[in-house]
Amino acid sequence: MNETPRPTTTLWRPTGPVELALVRDLSWRAWPPRLPEQPIFYPVLNEDYAVRIARDWNVKHSGAGFVTRFEVETEFLKRYPVQQAGGRTILELWVPAEELDEFNAHIVGTIEVVHEFR
Repeated sequence: MNETPRPTTTLWRPTGPVELALVRDLSWRAWPPRLPEQPIFYPVLNEDYAVRIARDWNVKHSGAGFVTRFEVETEFLKRYPVQQAGGRTILELWVPAEELDEFNAHIVGTIEVVHEFR
């Protein structure tokens, strides 16, 4: 019996070169554990917002910025209310660091880089 694929939601994550190297080390299938000063993992809900962060913040702070795109099981994401972190389109999910392993287990497919800024 074939299992029907579960519906997924597309998320984006703006990131710098250090975090991106850690994702590569995890075979593009998971996000690395948060550092002690990073209690929350923030994937975002739209590509334009991710581009702005990668281009305007990551480049300034680390010389390069990347936008990644990945799919997560929609049903699993229902536990994280959408957070409006500013304007109407500045939408994030706030995943507590201690839940990141479980979050990673619900990623479908691989994490891919869709934009790069230097």
